[in-house]
Amino acid sequence: MLRQIIESIEGFAPDAVIFGLDDRTSSKRRDEYPDYKAGRAEKDAELVDQLERAGALLDAPGLATLTPPGLEADDVNASAATWATANDWSCVIITSDRDAFALISEHTQVLRLINGGIHGSPLLNPRSLQAMYGVSSENYPAYAALRGDASDNLPGVSGIGEKTAAALLAAAGSMTAVWADIDHDEGRTPVAAIDARSADAGGRRIGANIVRRLTAPGARERYDFNVRMMSGHDDLDLGLTPDIPGTPGLLPLDIDRVSRVVGFLNVEATTDLAVRVLTGEPASRTGR
Repeated sequence: MLRQIIESIEGFAPDAVIFGLDDRTSSKRRDEYPDYKAGRAEKDAELVDQLERAGALLDAPGLATLTPPGLEADDVNASAATWATANDWSCVIITSDRDAFALISEHTQVLRLINGGIHGSPLLNPRSLQAMYGVSSENYPAYAALRGDASDNLPGVSGIGEKTAAALLAAAGSMTAVWADIDHDEGRTPVAAIDARSADAGGRRIGANIVRRLTAPGARERYDFNVRMMSGHDDLDLGLTPDIPGTPGLLPLDIDRVSRVVGFLNVEATTDLAVRVLTGEPASRTGR
C-alpha cells in the first residue's frame, strides 16, 4: 500500500496529500438504510487489522488522514473536489468507487483503480468520462441513481439500466427537466427527444416505455433515495492550510520522520523511494 501511494505521489507531484478513511464504528447512511452495503463479503480479520493500522502509518511521517464521524472516504473525496474548485487548485482523486465520477470537473480528475493498479488504471477527466460512459459528470449522480449500485445494495429504477439511463440523460439533458415534464405534460417532451435520437441512430422508439417505468409506483421515490444515499458530503473541514508549512499533508515532509517511519518497515528500496519523493520539492514548484 505504502509503495503504491509513494509511486502515485511521484507521478502526480502534488503539493498536498490527504487520505479519506471510512468510519468503521458508525454510519449515518446505514442508520437511514440498515441494508446499506448488505451482502458484501466479510473482510478477512487480518485485513481489518491492517486497515486499522494504515491510518497511523500514513499519519506518522506527516501525511494527513481524515476519518469523518459516521461518514466515508467518499465524503472526503467530495470535500476535496469542492476545496480544489474554491481555491483554484488541481485535484486528483484515486479511488475504485465510481461515485467519484460525479466529482470530475476542470479542476478534478479521477484515477479509477482497477486490477492493473496505479499504473494500469484510467485517469478520467470530463472528456474521457463522456467518451467512456456517455454521460457528463454533472449528470453522473442521476445516471447512478437510475442505474442503482449493487455493491452498496441500492437497487435502481426498475427496468432502467446503464444504457437506458445514459440515453435518457443524453436526450433530455437532466433528470430535473424529465421530472418537471412528467409532472406538467405527462413526459411528452422526453419521449419525443428520446425517440428522435433513437430514429437518428436507426433504433426503435423507446421513449414511452422509459417514461412508463419512471412513472411506475415507487420509481421516483427510489430515484430520490438513491441520489441522497450516493451523494457525498462536500463540506468537511480537510485541515488543508497551504500557507502554514509543516501542516500534515503538505509536501515536502521532514526527512528524519520519513526515514524513521518508513525505515521501520525494513524495506530499503521503499525507504529510499519515500525519502526521494516525499522530502523533495513537488514538481509543481520546481517547474517540471
